[in-house]
Amino acid sequence: MPLGFLLDEHLRRRLWRAIASHNAAGLDLLDVARVGDPVDLPLGSIDPTILVWAERENRILISRDKRTLPVHLVNHLNAGRHSPGIFIIRPGSTVPQLIAFLVLAACCSDSADWLDRIEFIP
Repeated sequence: MPLGFLLDEHLRRRLWRAIASHNAAGLDLLDVARVGDPVDLPLGSIDPTILVWAERENRILISRDKRTLPVHLVNHLNAGRHSPGIFIIRPGSTVPQLIAFLVLAACCSDSADWLDRIEFIP
């Protein structure tokens, strides 16, 4: 089964539009939700809440937050929880590079490949 992703709140615009455009083409669809769309994950949700939601829904979190997410992930794991993974977008990454990486990850990897990890992409 392809991977599911969760876009952090600050990625709701440009990357989301690119993913929607990609999915409209009908090939290698990406399963992506956004913080602020699910009723139980409103805009302004704090990182620990986002990590619990992503774990429950088995979605890899995509963010640019390299400063605080690693700390929150350690706390999450130390509490006996797990994470489907976190993808931190590197500065200078282009939207086409990100889409290409997400398609490759979704189609050619398994959820176990990303479990409890932070990966800098692309």
